[in-house]
Amino acid sequence: MGTSAIKKSVIASLSGLALFLGCAAAAYAATANDPFYVKQTNLQQIRMEEAWETARGQAGVTIAIVDTGVQLSHPDLKPNLVPGVNLIDPSLPPEDDNGHGTNVAGIIGAVGNNDRGVAGMLWRTKLMPIKALEGDGAGDEQRLGEAIRYAVDHGAKIVVLSLGLNKYSAYMSDIVRYAEEKEVLLVAATGNEGNRVKYPAAYSTVLAVGGVNAAGKADARSNSGLEVDVVAPWNVYTTAMGSTYEYKDGTSMAAPQVAAAAALLWEREPRLKPHDIRQRIRHTAQDLNAEGWDAATGHGLLRVDRLLNERSLQPDMYEPNDRKDKAKAISVSNEMAAAFASGADSDWYYADSPYEGTVNLTLTMGAAQELLVQHVDASGQLTTKSIQGGQTVPFKVTKGRSYFQLQLANRSYKELLPYRITTFFEIYRDPFEDNDKQYKAYVLPGRSQTVKGTFHQYHDTDWYQFPVESSGTLKVTLSADTARIDAVLLIQRQGEKSVTIDLGDDGVSEVYTIPEVFQGNYYIRVNNVKEYENPIVGEYTLNIQYDAKLVDPNEPNDRSYQATAVSLDTEYGGLLDKARDADWYQFEVEEESYIQLVTDDIPQHVQMYMTLYDGTLRPMGSSMNEMSERRQQLNGKFAPGRYYVKLTASREFDHQMYQFSVRAKPLTSGFIDIRGHWGEQAIAALTSRKVIDGYGDYTFQPNRPITRAEATAVLSRAFGLSTSKSISYYDLNTTHWAYDYIARASQAGMIEGYPDGTFAPDQPVTRMEMTAMLARSLNKAGKVRGQSPFTDIPDSYWGAGLLKQMKGDGLIDGYADGSFRPDQQATRAEFVQLLFTSLR
Repeated sequence: MGTSAIKKSVIASLSGLALFLGCAAAAYAATANDPFYVKQTNLQQIRMEEAWETARGQAGVTIAIVDTGVQLSHPDLKPNLVPGVNLIDPSLPPEDDNGHGTNVAGIIGAVGNNDRGVAGMLWRTKLMPIKALEGDGAGDEQRLGEAIRYAVDHGAKIVVLSLGLNKYSAYMSDIVRYAEEKEVLLVAATGNEGNRVKYPAAYSTVLAVGGVNAAGKADARSNSGLEVDVVAPWNVYTTAMGSTYEYKDGTSMAAPQVAAAAALLWEREPRLKPHDIRQRIRHTAQDLNAEGWDAATGHGLLRVDRLLNERSLQPDMYEPNDRKDKAKAISVSNEMAAAFASGADSDWYYADSPYEGTVNLTLTMGAAQELLVQHVDASGQLTTKSIQGGQTVPFKVTKGRSYFQLQLANRSYKELLPYRITTFFEIYRDPFEDNDKQYKAYVLPGRSQTVKGTFHQYHDTDWYQFPVESSGTLKVTLSADTARIDAVLLIQRQGEKSVTIDLGDDGVSEVYTIPEVFQGNYYIRVNNVKEYENPIVGEYTLNIQYDAKLVDPNEPNDRSYQATAVSLDTEYGGLLDKARDADWYQFEVEEESYIQLVTDDIPQHVQMYMTLYDGTLRPMGSSMNEMSERRQQLNGKFAPGRYYVKLTASREFDHQMYQFSVRAKPLTSGFIDIRGHWGEQAIAALTSRKVIDGYGDYTFQPNRPITRAEATAVLSRAFGLSTSKSISYYDLNTTHWAYDYIARASQAGMIEGYPDGTFAPDQPVTRMEMTAMLARSLNKAGKVRGQSPFTDIPDSYWGAGLLKQMKGDGLIDGYADGSFRPDQQATRAEFVQLLFTSLR
């Protein structure tokens, strides 16, 4: 069932694990004399004692606690409380009737070193209690927005939000933006469901805090995802209702630790902006997983000692990242800050996209400079775009790892230039669109199947038409991979009354079974519950199980002479519905092609056997699926001619048709992806000379950036290099596939490594590097005289002479605008074309 309630009580009630103590405290670390301080092991994990040597809170920053209220008379909290508000009943004080808000308050501001109870991270502070949640921990979005606005308008600098919703809303987005504009920092818990980050933590300007356990690992219940910034201890000992103390756990307890740390930093450096505070907290966090950001722990564990005491922080926390092999991790939906040391600096980042979609990149930069962004998608596709401060530029991404190279267009810029990047991810439009109306319903094949879809736009509704050709049973299951989706299922037989199924809550599957369906069209509607009708980063899965007595349309085809003739790239459904049944198919190949023989939708618990024969019925190969697999295939290069395929099965079946198809892609010089490409002639010529090769899937991938290792191997083969020299690079050992090629090219003086002792074999080659490598291979030293042939190449550029000579010899060319773009990555096709031109 859909709900807009803020389920904060769920966040607060889950049990946690013991805490990781970390390294030993410094010899002179400060401690508190509060009797229960020994139970506050979370403070040791974030190194609070070392931080107290520097600062213990001076009541200079007001922290608003938007929660269930606070026990106003608690002796360990009362001295640090300032007037707040009760938004549930404005006539009453913000008294806690749940306990959760009192727990949060104690973590931040229980009076320290007073020989009573526990010690808050801030011994003296200003805590503003704002009661926005009912006694059962529930609330609504409207009141949450009012609470944040009240805090902002009444002097709070930090707002703690240990609560969450699964839905995005324009209203809350505006409230969050208002807080940022008023220079108020919002800190929020990610949630405790082992799912996606909740809102408001998921908004890019809210500091999203997850929780870690005793081993420094993200607790399995701590929500993770693209928006996580940092983590803090999951389990704490803190103030409780009735002027008592208790253990509590969850990300609700982690978030206030980060808020208190932010207050200490802000008291020391009041000129900082909220984005500065966020970045400093990220910068000083302790990595817990692989180096850099990750979706489970963000930038790492909160370290208050580093936050306050590290004075020599680099202006760019991601350095060194001037090469692809040194790229640093960022999220496709968050914010980050870095800096260019000068115009010569180049910053590489990588981002793992959970789905296909679009990454919208927004730039904030202190100087009016143009930024060039080169994006290498997970598929290898290269895109280059320019962006200036305040602009947003979209980049299409496929699922997997993308790389972004950022550099100033003005390479001669001399000053340090900080910049901020905000990324916002939009999921792909599913292939069944436009199907938002019943009359636009996407017609599915009338068989059991699984469909994946998305809610990529506002008010997205997906209609499907399922044709039933014969009576049987129908079971429809609708599930989602994120709690941000509360999907609703509707099923209707054409001309009859519809049935709506909405029994589950956020992220819970909906299931509906029709014991007997009849011939006709059935409509299936999938939509998100009304209050969640915003674009969602997530996928739903529609599983349709249709069991009917079916008839094989290809029979009789039990013998080779009865083989069904199939057209290429067309699916054929069939059954193996009697003992020792066999289905024969035949197809023709008119030109050399890469062929995939695919049998799909194999029924569960059935093994199918596929045998391939040539035109004389001589066996050529066979394939068999595992019991757990629903498909099998045979792939390979086929010469022109006729071929036969025989399909058999481990047992007969008549309730579901398999789907057989012959998929063909003509080959040009052994590749499926160069026909019609502008570099086809060069690729074909150098392939025939065995200078270049492609990949195991018969692709050449001409638009993929070429790496230093690939380029060196091509040159070594092209020029017949046989003599090698001893080489030693930190990142290249003798087992690397290109080691011998690199050793030969090094001997010939065609290639060399970097000053830091690395070769960076997987680093993309720029257009200038490509030209220089070819020039050295051809013994061209370059020209000193003459005007630069390209508008973006001054005479002072290191490769200007080589470009003059190579251009003068007719070996290279630029772009229509007169530029050469030397720092742009060279593609495999560009490299091959230049080499082909040079060898003619």
